[in-house]
Amino acid sequence: MAELRALTWSWRSEVTPPPAPGALVFVDGRWPEQYLVAELDGHVIGFIRQVPPTSLPSNRHVRQIQGLAVHPAAQGSGFGRALVEAACAAAREEGARRMTLRVLGHNTPARRLYERCGFVVEGVCPEEFFVGGRYADDVLMGRRLVGPDGSLGAA
Repeated sequence: MAELRALTWSWRSEVTPPPAPGALVFVDGRWPEQYLVAELDGHVIGFIRQVPPTSLPSNRHVRQIQGLAVHPAAQGSGFGRALVEAACAAAREEGARRMTLRVLGHNTPARRLYERCGFVVEGVCPEEFFVGGRYADDVLMGRRLVGPDGSLGAA
């Protein structure tokens, strides 16, 4: 996963500096159980991390995607969508009612992917980050995981 993280790092999707060579993935509150992994022929080609956005009991029903990566050779093959849908299903099984995420405004491919997965823009923080030599909006997106009545039907 560390190799994939380094390979897919880009100012288009990241607000932190590139990972140092040999940097660990599971540090600073990141644990293996927070990740779902996509494999192809025994190789990790993608991963997604979903976690509670805070430790507050009042939003225990929400999960947030905080990282998605797909190997460049596998992008456009449905792995990203499968990972997003798997993360939503896992969150629903944990009792979550909503999934949220944050994406940089200029990351059009990611925004399109999330929209295809049913996410909608719920807010924008203009020029929230200065990355890659320019200001970037922070786009907040969300999706229901259950029906308005709490059913597991169409979300």
